[in-house]
Amino acid sequence: MNETDLRTNAVIPAQTTRAGKQVHVLVVGAGFSGIGAAIRLRRAGVRDLLVLEEASQLGGTWRENTYPGCACDVPSTLYSYSFTPRTAWSRVFAGQPEIQAYLRATAEQHGLGSVLRCGVQVRGARWDPAAGRWLLETSDGPYSAAVLVIATGQWHVPRRLEVPGIEEFAGPVLHTARWDQSIDLTGRRVAVVGTGASAVQLVPAVAARAAAVHLFQRTAQWVLPKPDLPVPAAVNQVLDHLPGSRGALRAGQYALQEGFGYAFRHPRLARLLETGARAHLRLAVRDRQLRQALTPDYRLGCKRLLTSSTFYQALSQPHVRLHPTAVTAVRGNEILGADGTVAQADVLVTATGFRMGELPLARSLHGTNGQTLHDTWGGEPQAYLGTTVSGFPNLFLLLGPNLLGGSTSAITVLEAQLTYLTAALAHLDRTGHRALEVRPATQAAHNEAVQQALRTTVYNSGGCTSYYFSPSGRNTFAWPWSTGRLTRHLSHFDPTAYAWHPSAGRTPTPMPSPNAGTAHRP
Repeated sequence: MNETDLRTNAVIPAQTTRAGKQVHVLVVGAGFSGIGAAIRLRRAGVRDLLVLEEASQLGGTWRENTYPGCACDVPSTLYSYSFTPRTAWSRVFAGQPEIQAYLRATAEQHGLGSVLRCGVQVRGARWDPAAGRWLLETSDGPYSAAVLVIATGQWHVPRRLEVPGIEEFAGPVLHTARWDQSIDLTGRRVAVVGTGASAVQLVPAVAARAAAVHLFQRTAQWVLPKPDLPVPAAVNQVLDHLPGSRGALRAGQYALQEGFGYAFRHPRLARLLETGARAHLRLAVRDRQLRQALTPDYRLGCKRLLTSSTFYQALSQPHVRLHPTAVTAVRGNEILGADGTVAQADVLVTATGFRMGELPLARSLHGTNGQTLHDTWGGEPQAYLGTTVSGFPNLFLLLGPNLLGGSTSAITVLEAQLTYLTAALAHLDRTGHRALEVRPATQAAHNEAVQQALRTTVYNSGGCTSYYFSPSGRNTFAWPWSTGRLTRHLSHFDPTAYAWHPSAGRTPTPMPSPNAGTAHRP
């Protein structure tokens, strides 16, 4: 059966040859991105498909992050696929177990068991120009794919705390993304390093059971109140029987999130949000010295927006102490701060986030000239519409560089990318080409426009350092315009933005020259 046939209704198992298992489309990763990609591709008629997941089960970041208090930081109604919406969320902001259960149920509902291979680690991939395919080395042997979709996400590689003596700490050392459920924190002294999104959720949960909590804060964060309320079953029943109610609720929450994004693109408006954040801090923290230590010195939105209605209250408890300093060393069971602070701890928790921008496979993904994606980027990840990269034919990145904002639901962005992906593959099939590759000039023009627009946003001008930036100082994370503008761009596949590789023995449909139309730009 022709591997480029996107419309067959039969499930085509991976064919095993001397080159290994062959498949038309191979997806790496089975989190929100990988599961969504598999469902949308199958709906588009792609049956010759496999999803490889290195872990023993699906879930991605929602499988890996099981720390106490872990939950979504955008409203639950915005955090499910539009093609498989979950309506009966138990809270306004769903917790990790419920989201993970939703992902498992969605994969089962769509019958992904036949295409999902868990426990298979992709170790490297190389584009073979002669075959016009990606050749992969995995823990399950070699694979070959015409199209490679990278769905490993940006929240994947934990950022470790690297200070002298940490290896000799006299107790468990946990990263929030590598939590050990067997460790009981009840009655123990816990030191937490970091005050980002995971720490804001973790500290209140830990403070409820620990004898003492020491929180080391290198940089104060803006925190807005979070209306995280339970949703009674009766409310869900009313919404189910009231026509249009759920759509209106989703639209309203989307508009609210976009309102935050608009303020981040116009930093003067961010000051209005700061007024609310300061009032939230003042009402929750009565101690003036503590309040001063928790007040940031940069614009709200410059770092990831944090929301919590329990974080400040937790820090005001007598057994919780804030250390507004970086950790410089660990000595036995003592945590040493840069200001001379010494904290005694039985358990050390590093809420230090992830190595953003470091795609797990970038160092072992080789393009047309044999160069790796990591070397091609040179520390500055960039792609066309965050999705395709020049020099890497038939490679698609999900939630790639410069796609997300400080308030955007990643699911909205992901679904827009999946629309673009299915359109690109349909065009390949229709024209008889073997591969597509974004033109270097098109990619460069797009990224120049992105970087130019970012200059006036709060992400770049807010006076802080954040994971949005590469070591060289380039913002490789944020999208500088509205989510609506992003979805409009991704809903239109422009073939003139690409160079096309003809299939051997098949006469392709002539493609327009790059001058025949306007290359797609923001």
